[in-house]
Amino acid sequence: MTQNRRNHSYTVLQATQDSPTLARLSELAMESSARLKSIQSLIPSGLRAAVRPGPIEGTAWCLILDNNAVAAKLRQLVPALQAHLRSKGCEVTAIRLKIQTLK
Repeated sequence: MTQNRRNHSYTVLQATQDSPTLARLSELAMESSARLKSIQSLIPSGLRAAVRPGPIEGTAWCLILDNNAVAAKLRQLVPALQAHLRSKGCEVTAIRLKIQTLK
């Protein structure tokens, strides 16, 4: 007796809705993107393309940066970025800056 197997394809949205873990990760990714959008105006226009949203871990948020020069400039802006986010209702006690290294 052969067993009928159906291959079902799922959209990412369907997969995240079916899994609490994926749903939480999706929620955090959207929140991280919203935070970055919120602070875009505080980042110099020439650097904006070199900054991407990173993971949120509790009250710490990470920004993924293209290089050390961007990190050096953003380090100076971290207090202002945190203050802005707090004024928007985000509980952010730390912003970590990570440089993405391509291997």
